Amino acid sequence: MNDGFNPTELKQHDFERLKGYKELLDFYHGHQWPGYRGRGEKRLTFNYAKVVIDKVTSYLMSGNNLTVAAVEDSDEARAEAKRAEAALRRVYEENNLEQLDFDTEIDCAILGDACFKVTWDAEKKGVRITAPDIQGIYAWWLGDDTSRVWRIASKYSLTREEVEIIYQVKAKGKTATLIELWTDQEFQLWIDDAQLEKKPNPYGFIPFVIYPNLREPKKFWGISDLPQLMEPQRELNRAMSQLSRILELSGNPIAVLENVEESEDIAVRPGAVWNIPEDAKAYLLDLLQGGGVSLHINYIDLLYRTLHDIAESPRAAFGGTTQDLSGVALEIELQPLLQKVWRKRLIRTAAYKQRARLILKLLEKYQNESFGNYHPGVVWNPVLPRDLARLVANEQTLVQNGIHSRQRAMYEVGIKDPKTEFNQWLEEREAILKMNREFNARSTRGGGRERANEPQAELTY
Repeated sequence: MNDGFNPTELKQHDFERLKGYKELLDFYHGHQWPGYRGRGEKRLTFNYAKVVIDKVTSYLMSGNNLTVAAVEDSDEARAEAKRAEAALRRVYEENNLEQLDFDTEIDCAILGDACFKVTWDAEKKGVRITAPDIQGIYAWWLGDDTSRVWRIASKYSLTREEVEIIYQVKAKGKTATLIELWTDQEFQLWIDDAQLEKKPNPYGFIPFVIYPNLREPKKFWGISDLPQLMEPQRELNRAMSQLSRILELSGNPIAVLENVEESEDIAVRPGAVWNIPEDAKAYLLDLLQGGGVSLHINYIDLLYRTLHDIAESPRAAFGGTTQDLSGVALEIELQPLLQKVWRKRLIRTAAYKQRARLILKLLEKYQNESFGNYHPGVVWNPVLPRDLARLVANEQTLVQNGIHSRQRAMYEVGIKDPKTEFNQWLEEREAILKMNREFNARSTRGGGRERANEPQAELTY
């Protein structure tokens, strides 16, 4: 399927998308003033766009728990699902995925797209998970069905030394451009537009998970958080720079002279004496008169509010509230942010599930594991802080009335591994019941008399 592939065609493939990535990265890093800078022009940059992206990502990645559920209702299926979940947790810890996922989310919010690569590390005999730069990822899908990706190319650069160490090939220059071309059936490797390797795909699947930040209907590539922030961000920078300039000039006032031909001896400084003709006038230009500054401040406040509204990040999300809010009131205040986080988590859940499936497939292939039929899932931690005492009381009532299971209640109160926690509870319960039986038997043998210094076990359910 890749016989007609030419690596040079990637230079024009998705050109506009890659150009957009560059502009978005520049804007995130503070290059927000377009055009030429005039001599003496003051340009301030208050990078709210970066702060908003970092803040929303922090709320989004407040924590999640990986689960694996058995498809069949049997002890053997549940045991296999438990082993699969333990294997996934081990891979997550070995690859430090908590940090990798957070860094990838920052990149995804900026560029609008992100990618994971799931491969087998033959040297360490384990699953290797990386996050390739989406600027080097190219995808092909079948017809108008963007979910059916049949080919992916990954383009990146290595130094001459790295190429020689990894592939035992000498590069032409100081750096070499590598292209990995993947389909379900075949793998190709190109170095500097020359094919180095062509072989069957060792995995039997394309080891990439590409997902958007926010999905645009009928589109494969996603939407960045930045485009809607660019206009208010630039206007805020301009307004703040203008106000700063006015305040600076007011501290160094301009002398206005009327009917004066020469002004060499006119200087604005404390104690200065001006000698001007009899019919001339001289005064200082007051840029602050008539409440002009307040108009600028009001406009800046309006821009500030607009920026928060468009970013779906109320001021309360940054810790600034006019009154103490908790519970439902705080949730209503932060509703725009919660909705944005929900939309993103909907997409991330599908991506993390797909990544988990690829991990388990590699473990089954290279470690001769068998996990049976399973259903991976993701349980996200709540975005807002909660009143734990009230939540526990509510869950206790729901469990007692048969509405929630104990494991569901554990999920709700934030326990990361409810199954393990429930098993530990069962072990403790069994141990306490065993102690009660032993003490009761000992008390019966002693004629109902208990030793004075012997501890008694009590258990209530």
